[in-house]
Amino acid sequence: MILPQYGTDSKFELADIPKPQAAENEVLVRIEASSVNTVDTMIKGMGEALALSPGTPALLGMDFAGTVEDIGSRVTDFKVGDQVYGCAGGLASLPGTLADYIAADARLIARKPRNLTMREAAALPLVAITAYEGLMRAGIKRGQSVLVHGGSGGVGHVAVQLAKHFGAAVFSTGGGDSQMALIEELGATAINYKTEQVDDYVMRHTNGNGFDIVYDSVGGANMLKSFQAAALNGQVVSTVSLLEIDLSMAHFKGLSLHVVFMLIPMLHDVHREDHHHILSEITSIVESKGLNPVLDTNSYTLLEVDKAYERLLSGQGMGKVVIEN
Repeated sequence: MILPQYGTDSKFELADIPKPQAAENEVLVRIEASSVNTVDTMIKGMGEALALSPGTPALLGMDFAGTVEDIGSRVTDFKVGDQVYGCAGGLASLPGTLADYIAADARLIARKPRNLTMREAAALPLVAITAYEGLMRAGIKRGQSVLVHGGSGGVGHVAVQLAKHFGAAVFSTGGGDSQMALIEELGATAINYKTEQVDDYVMRHTNGNGFDIVYDSVGGANMLKSFQAAALNGQVVSTVSLLEIDLSMAHFKGLSLHVVFMLIPMLHDVHREDHHHILSEITSIVESKGLNPVLDTNSYTLLEVDKAYERLLSGQGMGKVVIEN
């Protein structure tokens, strides 16, 4: 499904394109499912205003799961028939995943968890890498207190589960009954940010000391709430920090701020092997029952890409929106 031009009202079109060939460091994957991320909708809507947008006509889509059909001459970690997943296209010069096949850099993929379907596996790569990287950079340790802002969202619901897997006491903000219920189901203590002030829940859950790590997947003005909720010398992780902000509170509390932008290896071809290693670790965690993706209740086919994008933008769904080939 090709996007002929950018814009919020533009529609994807069915097209026949040449089947890609695996270069020496790539694997050819028959795609069985892909998922829609917020950054995908941003690229579609903003187009050339984002430096990472492909030229048009554009083949978008970043996450995928599928089966290896061919391998490049220098690939040693995979073989034909392997079931894999990854985040490997859909930006800059990398062709996307809204297609039957992708020739993916082998450093950006890993074997998918055996206990997940293709649909479930396709929901994980971008959000799981983002959540994992943020917690690792914050130095998460067993016994710490972790607050996740937006724990029912894509990155947030993975960060909640990973923090719990690493042995932290996990708390998370949500804004409605369904969000609160999901947060509790994932193993965290839910906090309704609409009815409870930061100082109040910091006092109630940390005796006023603040959280060791605050993972902010909401961003924007919420960053100040993250600073407010963090302990002295605490760690704040942000995935949405495109703003000007007063850092005075961070200064006087001695906070460390970690900005996670997981697309850097794809955009700049640096440390791509890190994504292979992270996804391999995610596979182990999923297979040990430490992480389970939450999927939206609606299902979409490749021909229904427009509906899938609209679903994510509507805010009506909960969990990752997935497209099946």
